Amino acid sequence: MTKLLLLALCAWASVHGHQDQSGSTTAKAPPSGPVTVTPSGVVRGSWMESRRGRRFQAYRGIRYAQPPVGELRFQPPVDVVTYPSSVDASEDGPACPLPVAPGEYYVDEDCLRLNIYTPDNNSSRKLPIIFFIHPGGFYSMTGRSDLFGPHYLLDHDVVLVTINYRLASLGFLSTGDAVAPGNNGFKDQVSALRWLRRNAAAFGGDPQQVTIAGCSAGSISVLLHMVSDMSKGLFHRGIAMSASPLGKAPLPNHQLDLAQKQARILNCPTNSSRAIVDCLKTKTWQEMGNSLLGFWDQFGFDPIGLWTPVLEPDVGQPRFLAVQPAEAIRARRIHSVPLLVSQTEDEFFWKAFSVTRNKTLRDRMNAEWETIAPISFDLPKTNAAAASRRLKEAYLGGKDVTDTPESESALGKLYGDSVIGFNTHRMANLMCRYSAHPVWYSEFSYIGNNSFHEDPRTGKPEGAAHHDDLIYLFSMSYFRPPIHAKSPPPPAPQDATIVDRMTAIWYNFATYGDPNPRDGAEPAGLSWPTMTPHDRKYLRVDKQFSVHEKLHEKRLQVWEELYPMQY
Repeated sequence: MTKLLLLALCAWASVHGHQDQSGSTTAKAPPSGPVTVTPSGVVRGSWMESRRGRRFQAYRGIRYAQPPVGELRFQPPVDVVTYPSSVDASEDGPACPLPVAPGEYYVDEDCLRLNIYTPDNNSSRKLPIIFFIHPGGFYSMTGRSDLFGPHYLLDHDVVLVTINYRLASLGFLSTGDAVAPGNNGFKDQVSALRWLRRNAAAFGGDPQQVTIAGCSAGSISVLLHMVSDMSKGLFHRGIAMSASPLGKAPLPNHQLDLAQKQARILNCPTNSSRAIVDCLKTKTWQEMGNSLLGFWDQFGFDPIGLWTPVLEPDVGQPRFLAVQPAEAIRARRIHSVPLLVSQTEDEFFWKAFSVTRNKTLRDRMNAEWETIAPISFDLPKTNAAAASRRLKEAYLGGKDVTDTPESESALGKLYGDSVIGFNTHRMANLMCRYSAHPVWYSEFSYIGNNSFHEDPRTGKPEGAAHHDDLIYLFSMSYFRPPIHAKSPPPPAPQDATIVDRMTAIWYNFATYGDPNPRDGAEPAGLSWPTMTPHDRKYLRVDKQFSVHEKLHEKRLQVWEELYPMQY
């Protein structure tokens, strides 16, 4: 199992140990740290150094909303508008609750924090802002600097913001009524964007030049912010990597089944929404976070996704999502902005290995294909058995799963397309038809020195896996050493080149609303065409960049036939 899933599904074995990084309002920062005076109050930070040796300011663990504890648990976030005293932002704040052994990683329910990194808080020219929403299936990971560090992007003149939002049931409990309408994790993101609009200028950022970027769960979030009235006016460009809410079926109105499952795991009653929520409020955040493993009880660690966005009922509250995203896009009732859409070439290919190399799971999948396939590949219940048979024919030639390279490759493509590829394809194709702004599409195919899936037998990457593109945008000290730029030459010089190119694309897009370079800047020679309905070009990102057309459309045709949608 990869470190990515270990992060979500097992106790974290952090090399950092526990630190008191509470982000409290007691000033503890050393006198030499930078200070920013914001409309909300004084914030004291620390100094960091970028990959190429540039000194920049870091302000971490800043509360953007009140701690979502006590009566605020399962409630929408309450914005922090002013701080009663100076804020110590010299160290990372906690991750939101998820499985972790005591003392091994800094986790707490008081986790609605953001980090803001800037080259100059007194710049005469306000800098573009990149606001990053972390991945993790809405149940894992964090925006802390040891997972999504600023050291690569801050070689450029940008302000980077990373955030936490509530995870799993604490962020996405949805009973379909006034007790828990849902989507609080997305409302946390909106609260952070509102904080940024109020305070960004003090850090040298331009609040009228905000790019929201996200991968996986963060990518779903990016598109939903384009749909939600709650997010209107808070951002101006979007980067959506490897996921989309536009899938095989419309979004649900609730996830009462998950709320009831959470209640059963923690020995709470399930007879009413009120009984569920009142009981869950009495549980510690440790019990809530550590209960995650109890949600996988059907087939291994399938399905990958659990919590989803929901269409909230109108019960008098501000609604984050009130209309199906596809419907809003086709009606052009969205906050259209220039958009980068991408996926990796191999995505969840490695999920096949847990089946093919495990005789018990392999035999069960083969014997119960029409029951297991809808779980593993997240198929709608309607006609699920027939769809399962059709997909087996399309991907596996109708054959059973075997422990062979050919079967692993076919099953890996089925996992990748079902979880990521098809939904991302739908987003790119809908947006290029109905958005008032340009859309650029890409596939990340580069296999470098590191990956989120490395062969346990060789320790080497086998494909361009889900999240692998992030390796070249963010330093990730929790997972791996940094990719160096300075002499002596880095151990993987091509990795260093990909960092240069990927961060330059983000800088260009955040600055100009176009990923292509201007005036001879990096990436040198890049000419990335927009995607249009009749000329569906995409950029293949590898050792050499190249332009192609109709990304995986032939392979995805079976999904279009099974789950037709108007484009």
